[in-house]
Amino acid sequence: MADYLLLAYLLIYFAIAFGLPTYRVWKRTGVNPVTFGNSGNAHDYIGQLFKIVLLALVAVVVAHTFFTSSRPFLLPVTWLEISWVQSLGYALLVLSLIWIIIAQVQMGNSWRIGIDEEKQTDLVTAGLFKWSRNPIFLGMLATLLGIFLVMPNALTLLFAVLGYVLIQIQVRLEETFLESKQGAKYNEYRAKVRRWL
Repeated sequence: MADYLLLAYLLIYFAIAFGLPTYRVWKRTGVNPVTFGNSGNAHDYIGQLFKIVLLALVAVVVAHTFFTSSRPFLLPVTWLEISWVQSLGYALLVLSLIWIIIAQVQMGNSWRIGIDEEKQTDLVTAGLFKWSRNPIFLGMLATLLGIFLVMPNALTLLFAVLGYVLIQIQVRLEETFLESKQGAKYNEYRAKVRRWL
């Protein structure tokens, strides 16, 4: 049952965290907020890798759910397979999704997947952005940790670590971009608010 819950969560997560805000921003502004392309630059490369990590993570959850004979090959971390750890994982998943939704709503039309070099967006500093410069990425990190706690195995751990590394790189690319576009305004914000919390 827990496996089906995690799979259902992932489907809901992708719809709410990526699909819905993409549609909302496009409908309001006519701008496609998905900015990753295929140019081969660092930004697009990180975007492609992150897509692969997310798809591979979904594949692991599907294999664990529907092909139980594959579970030993996923190298389970058996000492973490206890109910309170799984409950903690589910709590993290729910809280991280709520956190991400709030941050996306607060970003409004400035929300993007990646760096938008063509359309200037407003610098958002209110709401959750008063405490974290990257609340959506912070929520995504909590999601990756939650998935590992719900389904502790070597692959979910690997994807959590890879996701963490890719997010760290993407955050720094975005910081460089924002500094070049927003200048002193962004530097003042960065001096007041931490990268994460």
